[in-house]
Amino acid sequence: MPERYGPGWPQRFAEALLNLRLMGRRAWLALLGIGVGCAAVVALLNMGHGAAQHVQTLFKGMGSELMVVELERQGRGNGAVTPDTTDVSAYVRVVAPLIVAASTVQRPGLRHDAMVVGSTAQLAAVLGLAAREGRLLSVHDVDSLHVVLGASLAAQLAARPGQQLQLGHYLFHVVGVLAATGDNPLLPIMLDQAVLMPLSGMHRLMPAPEVGLMLALGRDPHPLAQSAERLVAHLQAQLPQHQVTVRLPSQLLEGMTGQSQMLNGLLAGFAGIALLLGGVGVMNVMLMNVAERRREIGLRLALGARARDIGWSFLLEALLLSCTGALGGAVAGLLAAWLFAWWSGWPLSLAIYPVPLGVAASLVSGLLSGLYPALAAARLQPVEALRED
Repeated sequence: MPERYGPGWPQRFAEALLNLRLMGRRAWLALLGIGVGCAAVVALLNMGHGAAQHVQTLFKGMGSELMVVELERQGRGNGAVTPDTTDVSAYVRVVAPLIVAASTVQRPGLRHDAMVVGSTAQLAAVLGLAAREGRLLSVHDVDSLHVVLGASLAAQLAARPGQQLQLGHYLFHVVGVLAATGDNPLLPIMLDQAVLMPLSGMHRLMPAPEVGLMLALGRDPHPLAQSAERLVAHLQAQLPQHQVTVRLPSQLLEGMTGQSQMLNGLLAGFAGIALLLGGVGVMNVMLMNVAERRREIGLRLALGARARDIGWSFLLEALLLSCTGALGGAVAGLLAAWLFAWWSGWPLSLAIYPVPLGVAASLVSGLLSGLYPALAAARLQPVEALRED
């Protein structure tokens, strides 16, 4: 077998490593640029993934069968109207009407603005409410002065079951404190900061309270969208002067998913810009390296080195820089994504695909950035390279 001409691959790699060591700080700066670009790809795409997972968590917390019906009066009316929902049991499991108002809650030495929600005992079944202390409102509280406090509001007022609170000109008895429910983006109210009372109790706070919201749970055999359409038709027939609209979790999820995709695209764009800047840094360092090693290149060409040997030498240097920076950047990106999830309070959910994507993109960026300096070095003529400037 004829002998191969030129250095072998182990020698080429060893020579590239030696040259990188001789480059000193410039090699570290180029490596840092690629590492930052790869870290940006891994971290930002993982942040977008974490945002999407957070949306999914919120969606699960909404309840997949929940319908939020809004009743908006068109023009002037002839008094408050409470819709009749006794005939919707065929396609709706349970319905809870809501009247919402803002009020000031007072007790000796404390005063706090809060949202007051008047509803029926069915509200607990619709939203899956539970009492942390005391009890929830029942059908026997219809004409009573009983209220239930949200968890955060109870803590702010230092209120417990058995105590009294003043709302408006009336004293109400606290019969329970809700367990923390968290925020539900489908609801226009924050239950942790609210006061719950019987629907009839709202007459003590408002001259003409009117149901503006209704919460309902669909019945399983029927698709939720179909149940929503039938419920809207039923209510619209009773309330011709009202605009009846319904919001479903799937509608909000579609909007959130679209926003998450747009956010992912935006973050990917930022990561691509960071990676591009890292590649430009590698190209700049390698071009300076070629300019400083012109005499070396000319001497090697004069001693019999081929243009491809010179080109591979510089290209391997760029690839080694990119590979080392990509691996370090991938680790840094995963750490940054974990820290962001921990700081945001999101559930930790790291995606795997940004890691190979970031590493591959960094290697491609390094290859393309090192290709031009390698070709420039390979095209030098010995006489031109050895000429003194």
